[in-house]
Amino acid sequence: MKLTLEKIVSGGQTGADRAGLDAAMKVGLPVGGYCPKGRLAEDGTVPDHYPLTEMTRGGYSARTERNVIESDGTLIFNIGKLSGGTRLTLECARKHNKPHLVIQLDAARPNAATLAEWLDQNNIRVLNIAGPRESKTPGVHQMASRFLDEFFHSSGMEP
Repeated sequence: MKLTLEKIVSGGQTGADRAGLDAAMKVGLPVGGYCPKGRLAEDGTVPDHYPLTEMTRGGYSARTERNVIESDGTLIFNIGKLSGGTRLTLECARKHNKPHLVIQLDAARPNAATLAEWLDQNNIRVLNIAGPRESKTPGVHQMASRFLDEFFHSSGMEP
């Protein structure tokens, strides 16, 4: 199976969003996406090294919906019960009939092959990566990064 992934997008929030951007940048995959006006994030502003498009209006929820709409599918990392913005991401994907995959990072052993098969089956070229922010789910950045590093390694994409 050949990986057709061309770009990773996210909203740039701490946690799962930045894990997606960081992992993609590490293997040389283009990144992008939309962030709220003011490059708003829980730690202040989304750092400039993430090439995100700042929305002219709307906050987190508008950004979430825009990233879902503008991508071919959404990968949602989660730990525990879906809530807040993570649940909203799933609702937006369903509302716009976009493919979506939830990876429970607290499962016994999340499998990178599941992601590869899903990307292939849905012909995903632009992937939106979302999930909880770091303050809400401490450790999510590290867990999502580890999963994505394993996925890219198994797909033959390495730094």
